[in-house]
Amino acid sequence: MPAITIYTDGAARGNPGPGGYGIVLASGRHRKEISEGFAHTTNNRMELLAVIVALESLKIIPSDVTIYTDSKYVVDAVEKAWLFKWEKNRFKKKKNSDLWIRFLKIYRQHNVRFVWVKGHANIPGNERCDQLAVEASMQPNLKEDEWYINSDQISLDME
Repeated sequence: MPAITIYTDGAARGNPGPGGYGIVLASGRHRKEISEGFAHTTNNRMELLAVIVALESLKIIPSDVTIYTDSKYVVDAVEKAWLFKWEKNRFKKKKNSDLWIRFLKIYRQHNVRFVWVKGHANIPGNERCDQLAVEASMQPNLKEDEWYINSDQISLDME
């Protein structure tokens, strides 16, 4: 299995507000950057979506993956096993259930290790992801984060 290093970051201006995510993937001599912005979203959604998109973009399944992120929300949910309790409770009254369900599907296909890094601490991969996320959030004609926009109605439909 290839060893893959991933840096991720999410940003939202206003929280909620315009947001974006940034990803840097590296394996051997290969490097790829990915980013995308949304008109209305939250910082936590962008942090989590960055991890999901990064894992979904991997071509070899399974892969050994180390994800560096400054998101305590993502790292703690997995490392402290909160996520798996939420899953057992069918994500009742949990925000971002759409993304957590999507995350679990791809997470279980790889061997993933999370490393929390302090944000804005001059860690090159993290700094680059932050730049990508902020730039993505400032693009014109951002698409909507449909789940976020419709989350009140969707959560009512799920009950």
